[in-house]
Amino acid sequence: MEVYEVSTSSKKTKSVYISTVISIALVLLMTGLLGLLLVHAKNLSNYVKENIVLNIIMNEGAGEGNVLAFQKELESDRYVLRSQYISKELAAKNLSQELGEDFVEFLGHNPLLSSIDVYLKAEYANTDSIETFIKKVSANDMVKEVVYQESLIDMVNKNIRTISIVILAFTAVLLIVAVALINNTIRLAIYSQRFLIKSMQMVGATRGFIRRPFLGYGILHGLLGALIAILLLLLTLHLGQREIPELVFLRNWFEFVVIFVVVALLGILISGLSTYFAVSKYLRLKSNELYR
Repeated sequence: MEVYEVSTSSKKTKSVYISTVISIALVLLMTGLLGLLLVHAKNLSNYVKENIVLNIIMNEGAGEGNVLAFQKELESDRYVLRSQYISKELAAKNLSQELGEDFVEFLGHNPLLSSIDVYLKAEYANTDSIETFIKKVSANDMVKEVVYQESLIDMVNKNIRTISIVILAFTAVLLIVAVALINNTIRLAIYSQRFLIKSMQMVGATRGFIRRPFLGYGILHGLLGALIAILLLLLTLHLGQREIPELVFLRNWFEFVVIFVVVALLGILISGLSTYFAVSKYLRLKSNELYR
């Protein structure tokens, strides 16, 4: 009979621990998914900003050698990510392809001017920085004008700012919910061990001695839950990139590793602290209060 009770108790304890690990894993999975969403949103924002083009139109008399030297000078500027030289001939060829006919043959000459397409770094893709850059570029005598879509840049920055605020607010709420859920799950698991805690205390065990194995299990459960969550996050990334191949352009493994490390630390920290406070609560209770 006694062996049966021990066996039943052991199975019950294992089931509680398994449910705790699964609960922690699911909560950390939601947190990790939101982290991946934040990273992809930031990378998408940078990708869009870094593909906004500024067309620097050169004067008719600007020689190709001088324009190429000017291009190298531009590429050394801290604002510039990359640039592309468009000769008169290439501009005419591109426009002919868009129109579907050779307009140069029709007009008898090529009216287009050579240009340099400049792509700015993401942190400088805003109206103020672009205006500063244009003033600096326009000081060169070879530059006729600089053309860019100001309304597009304003719209991109406004939408990105709004989306970032919404995602950050949702992240804060989810983090609070995650802490609360993990804490409640662990408190319930420790609740089932309250009589064991009090029995150890009654036979003279110190509080530190009693807490130690529970903290060990708490940290282990947090780590196991985090590892399960990380494996599911990796699976999600694989499936997402298989279904949407374009996501490969937003992939940044360093940032992903940072998210995985944060998920693991959150699992260990929240689980460990929740276990510590839950055990401490039952250490403070009197024997008759354990039945409430």
